[in-house]
Amino acid sequence: MTRRRFIALASVVCIAPVARLARGQSQGMRRIGFLEAGSASANRHFLEAFKSGLRERGYEEGRNVIIDVRWAEGRAERFPELLAELERARPDVLVVASSLGAVAARKTVPTTPVVFVGVSDPIGLGLVASLARPGGNMTGLSRVFGEGLLGKALQFLRAIVPGATRIAILYNPDGVVEQRVVEAEQAIRALGLTPIRVEVADQKSVDAAFAAMRGKRAEALIVVTDPLTLRHRDAIVKAAAASRLPAVYEFAEFARAGGLVAYSASVPALFERAAIYVDKILKGTSAAELPVEQPTKFELVINLRTAKALGLSVPQPLLLSADEVIQ
Repeated sequence: MTRRRFIALASVVCIAPVARLARGQSQGMRRIGFLEAGSASANRHFLEAFKSGLRERGYEEGRNVIIDVRWAEGRAERFPELLAELERARPDVLVVASSLGAVAARKTVPTTPVVFVGVSDPIGLGLVASLARPGGNMTGLSRVFGEGLLGKALQFLRAIVPGATRIAILYNPDGVVEQRVVEAEQAIRALGLTPIRVEVADQKSVDAAFAAMRGKRAEALIVVTDPLTLRHRDAIVKAAAASRLPAVYEFAEFARAGGLVAYSASVPALFERAAIYVDKILKGTSAAELPVEQPTKFELVINLRTAKALGLSVPQPLLLSADEVIQ
């Protein structure tokens, strides 16, 4: 072997392990895009629940994973712009919260794996072919609030206000919520009560919506959650209090903000489980093969302080069954 050839081979032997190490480090640092429908000030605990789920599976931010976070601040029209920002960073997987966020991802993210969180009707929205076999680049966790859950939520509300017979349904007509509004109407009628649809389009229309409820003699209220109603939850809760209208919400944060009662799937638990999907995708499983999961953990939150302010008495058995009672 000539001296020149020996030096060349020795150089390759020395450089190859370094090159392999560099590639290994690049592959070891994974990138996750995270898009939440609400604001950081109100919903950061959802992000923390997701990060907790990742840590349980060996992912440490800055060590082997980068998490790019965007907050839509309750503005559904921002979803395409924020998704485009996240896509430019070339993520390995995207986590997208809310039905509207997932619909925007279906239109703007054709190939990157997407794990959605809190989608009420993934098949009806065209996100997946079936719950068992999604078939595309999207899968995740649904957040059903269908007729069965609504019926139970209404029973909780009626236990506190047994005489209420006219129940308003407050919803955003531009949100992807029509099916849930129909389910709310069915649940109300199943109890022999009268449903009253009331639309809200922005914060300016909140007062008008509650004036319409009073004009239609509503005696209680269901609020259907979407990014808009979530964004304006403080205004909605305050208007309900000013109208002395007992309300049930499908999002625990409304009760924590002063609403009377909330019953729904535990949203932090959904974000924790989203980490399981992300882990499987990062390890090579296709989103098309990961079944959509229905929620298994639900929470009942009662704001006793609000009940007292409304002059309402909460039955002791209901208080004992609550997951959280706000004094």
